[in-house]
Amino acid sequence: MSSNQLVQEPPDDPRNPLLPLLRDGIHRSQSFNSSIRPLLTLNNLFILLGPVLCAIICLCVKLDGPGAATSRNMLAVLAWVFTWWLTEAVPTPITSMTPLFLFPLFGIAAADDVAKSYMDDVIALVLGSFILALAVEHYNIHRRLALNITIVFCGDPLNPPLLLLGICATTAFVSMWMHNVAAAVMMMPVATGILQRLPSGPTRDDVVIKNFCRAVVLGVIYSAAIGGMATLTGTGVNLILAGMWKSYFPEANPISFSTWFFFGFPLALLIFLALWAILCFLYCSRGSGGPLSAYLDKAQLKRELELLGPMAFAEKIILTVFSLLIVLWMTRSITDDIPGWGALFNGRAGDGTVSVMMATLLFIIPNKKEKGEKLMDWNKCKKLPWNIILLLGAGFAIADGVRSSGLADVLSESLGFLENAPYLAIAPMVCLISGTITEFTSNNATTTLLLPLLIQIAQTMRVHPLLLMVPGAIGAQFAFFLPTGTPSNIVGFTTGHIDIGDMIRTGLPLKIAGVAALSFLMPTLGAIVFGTAGQVVNWKLQNRHC
Repeated sequence: MSSNQLVQEPPDDPRNPLLPLLRDGIHRSQSFNSSIRPLLTLNNLFILLGPVLCAIICLCVKLDGPGAATSRNMLAVLAWVFTWWLTEAVPTPITSMTPLFLFPLFGIAAADDVAKSYMDDVIALVLGSFILALAVEHYNIHRRLALNITIVFCGDPLNPPLLLLGICATTAFVSMWMHNVAAAVMMMPVATGILQRLPSGPTRDDVVIKNFCRAVVLGVIYSAAIGGMATLTGTGVNLILAGMWKSYFPEANPISFSTWFFFGFPLALLIFLALWAILCFLYCSRGSGGPLSAYLDKAQLKRELELLGPMAFAEKIILTVFSLLIVLWMTRSITDDIPGWGALFNGRAGDGTVSVMMATLLFIIPNKKEKGEKLMDWNKCKKLPWNIILLLGAGFAIADGVRSSGLADVLSESLGFLENAPYLAIAPMVCLISGTITEFTSNNATTTLLLPLLIQIAQTMRVHPLLLMVPGAIGAQFAFFLPTGTPSNIVGFTTGHIDIGDMIRTGLPLKIAGVAALSFLMPTLGAIVFGTAGQVVNWKLQNRHC
């Protein structure tokens, strides 16, 4: 027998145990622990946290009202979905699809009704806009625009705060005349075109570069929201406010385009300046110009712009289509006196209608580069961000679920305590509450939910209704915390340069600044513009809403 062989005792030796003893026991125990340990991760705990919170709410929370059970279930589903969104325990696109099975299983909505939320006019708007944005990116138009903006605003030597101001101001101006989402979609490739000049790998100036990238992306998405506040047509919230004012008080002076501009533009300007100051304080340090100037040298930028040469036929046509789309967006519905081209179709055409229509033209018009080749083909559209589409659909499904389940009524009734509060306290409070609700539902849904209640509270307090309606509507546009708060936030979030922590860090002081600016302007400038100065109003509702 070789020395490497082991001597085995006879199997019938009474000293041999029938079962394995300590050594095999340790092996089995270690094997069991090793199989359990991978399951006890923080990510898996967050996955479990969603349904656990949902179960706790279903078992412990009691709500009043005829549809209390459905409202409670909706609240439980919200806890589940938002837990997964906030922790990112499950990929965001997958979490965005959970309403498709949670709503029917919890009795909130039928499967067909939930599925319809994932394709509506706003999503059509985003699809068409993204196809146009892909065309802009494919033909390097965004790079040409980025170079021009950088050259104008970068300064010599490089001044990062000034460059940031130029990008944000351009976005805000564009957003004044078109949908906030479309403005963000159009300007984000321009902004990222500037950021693409910065190194993405680890460098000595990695912190400075990442902070500047955060500032630019946050500046674009927040400037798109702020710019929309300046004009009546800048966002649907302002139009809802004007429409409800006319519906509830048909004998009062309507809120015209010019009336809103005289109030909305100064308000948007103050909030915009606050945004710029916050971004500079958090992300653009005094010494950031030196490290960034190596990649954003003005002379080098001018040489690169010259190397692009004159604009080709394809670039001119795409810019023409985009410009025409902006004009169509701006003129579809202007004011009551000037209804816009949408009146020709009895209101059936929406922003998504023209967005998809103009995107379709890109698949028809030749690019004059190669025979038979069009400006766009479907292979170029493979980069469409379907994760954003699913996230938008989930937001719309949740907004519909909050209304249909009766949870919206529960949230509205919680504002009843404001009736006995003084106006100087209630206006900022209304704005804060509206700004909180809008983080979890759409801006339009928040406005539609709150304005009727605020009208009733204003009558009880015997103050002009607009003194509460305007803070409620403006507050609904302060969705600065979560990616799901507004589609514009999602556009920036998907670039990979920012996370939820960055949004909260910037959004909190920005929301406070917005509430402060509104609280100051509403009883001063607003009293002059809207004619509420010195009025104690006892309005009588003129229609079925009374």
